[in-house]
Amino acid sequence: MKILVTGGAGFIGSNFIRFMLGEHPGAFVTNVDSLTYAGNLENLASIEKDPRYRFVKADIADPDAMDGLLSEGFDTLVNFAAESHVDRSIESAREFIRTNITGTQTLLDSARARSVGLFVQISTDEVYGSLPPGEAFREDTALHPNSPYAASKTAADLLVLAAVHTHGLNAFVTRCSNNYGPYQFPEKLIPLFISNALEGKELPVYGDGLQVRDWLHVDDHSRAIDLLIREGRKGEVYNIGTWQTGAADRTNIEIAKLLLRCLDRPESLLRYVTDRPGHDRRYAMDYSKIAREFGWKPLISLEDGLRSTVRWYVENRSWWEKVKSGEYQEYYRRHYGSRL
Repeated sequence: MKILVTGGAGFIGSNFIRFMLGEHPGAFVTNVDSLTYAGNLENLASIEKDPRYRFVKADIADPDAMDGLLSEGFDTLVNFAAESHVDRSIESAREFIRTNITGTQTLLDSARARSVGLFVQISTDEVYGSLPPGEAFREDTALHPNSPYAASKTAADLLVLAAVHTHGLNAFVTRCSNNYGPYQFPEKLIPLFISNALEGKELPVYGDGLQVRDWLHVDDHSRAIDLLIREGRKGEVYNIGTWQTGAADRTNIEIAKLLLRCLDRPESLLRYVTDRPGHDRRYAMDYSKIAREFGWKPLISLEDGLRSTVRWYVENRSWWEKVKSGEYQEYYRRHYGSRL
């Protein structure tokens, strides 16, 4: 099984690569990443000498680079590569358009030209917009993106589905709820709050903190993608989340307080800040389709997942300190040198 993973130096992609190599002795994974600010090769230090793993520095929006790489022949392409931070998209949408839309179309063109067996598009719950209480997003929920980031991911999803319909490409789309776990870049809510609390800094909570999300551990997400690579159907969309369990549908302020309790830090560290423009109030993913068709369900409860995540950040302080300081970028030069 030859797999090309784009954006594999990021949080979800790197966890997925380690998961696949651990679960499938016959898997060979090529990781292509342009190493923008959120790409961190140290996420993959534990497997970088594995003969079944290879890293290639390249931009998915570069047609020549992608066509050359895909000419090697791959059974599966899993596209994690994306600019993904909503705040950054509000400041400037330019890179989001280039990577998330142009990059996805470039990959689709090369995948068709080079006969890639399967194209898996990794997307987000944010393409659906915001939800009222008591409801959850289904795969047939109307798309209503409310940020430049979400709009760019919506466009990418539709390009993938159009390639299925127009060109017969074997592809499907997965949409996940908020992920958390080890190696997450500390601009995101959970690692930011954990690292700030460990440093004795304030935890910035947007608005009233009552925005609701369902939280998916990255290992459960990797397990779902692995299953869908083997069982998923062409042209389908699959929601991956935790909403049906009722155990991970929490407000941001609840998450902040849970983390402070795990770390034995005072709630006085909480600081309410001006809300993000156009901030979606609530997300929740109905995963009944993947549960009904393939028997998947999340196995890691929010409480257990948060405890293990907090423990990882406590035990790997040097990792996130280097990320926050920018020192993590030295890892590229030390370990790959002129190859980058």
